[in-house]
Amino acid sequence: MSQIISALSEVSSRYEALFVDLWGCVHNGVTAFPEAVAALQQYRATGGIVVLVTNSPRPRSGVEQQLKVFGVPDDAYDAIATSGDSARSAMFQGAVGEKVWFIGQAHETAFFQPLSILEHPKEIEMAPLDEAEGIVCCGPEDPMADPDAMRPQFLLTKQRGLKLLCANPDIVVDRGETREWCAGALAKLYTEMGGESLYFGKPHPPIYDLARRRLAAIKPGISDASILAIGDGPQTDISGAMGEDLDSLFISGGLARSETKTTDQPEVEALNSYLEKEKIAPTFSIGMLR
Repeated sequence: MSQIISALSEVSSRYEALFVDLWGCVHNGVTAFPEAVAALQQYRATGGIVVLVTNSPRPRSGVEQQLKVFGVPDDAYDAIATSGDSARSAMFQGAVGEKVWFIGQAHETAFFQPLSILEHPKEIEMAPLDEAEGIVCCGPEDPMADPDAMRPQFLLTKQRGLKLLCANPDIVVDRGETREWCAGALAKLYTEMGGESLYFGKPHPPIYDLARRRLAAIKPGISDASILAIGDGPQTDISGAMGEDLDSLFISGGLARSETKTTDQPEVEALNSYLEKEKIAPTFSIGMLR
């Protein structure tokens, strides 16, 4: 049974580092949560290290700029690991070919900016569907549109054996009070149709490898037992932490706010029922990060 806590400070002294999700935990896609920011600042003031681990398809620099817009100060974190950076590394190594059909919004084409950490990156170019060797998906072109609308195109790409590189495994995200579809919803559909989807964000190992490298660059030698993963996504943040054998803190007031009957804190019976349904076992639970 997950232990319900009232504040991060109750358990934070047990850990040298935090892997912290962003959407639903530190901000709502519009503005920062002041209590969450304060909790992270307090943790860092005691010597703890905060690595933001996000399924954003943006490069790390793009997330940094977005955090400034949302009002998350620089002293709330030490490093950022993004699904986008992990996926970009794979793309520039030719994971889905050199001519790719891009699915996403116009601002997400920053995904194709050169990646300097690779010695011999592939030359990647965006191509029409009928010329593509693979698919790069940063999210739906219209986040409010039903993912099922992509079936006709996916039928063609599946028949041609194209792999889909998913830059954000999240199915949905809440932007303020509006729920939007993410790239993970399209990748899930493609897989269900018989296509092959490649994932690089939570709950899959590549982003945790990147997060550990970011952490080691700040302080080498921190063991997994000394890392607490924090997030509101049951099948991304918490399942990912369980797969990596990391302790976790589930934020019940994010995506599962209604299911867990969370106002200030989750209702115990509703929380336990939800955790059982999702087949997850977070070490701790809390209404919101604070």
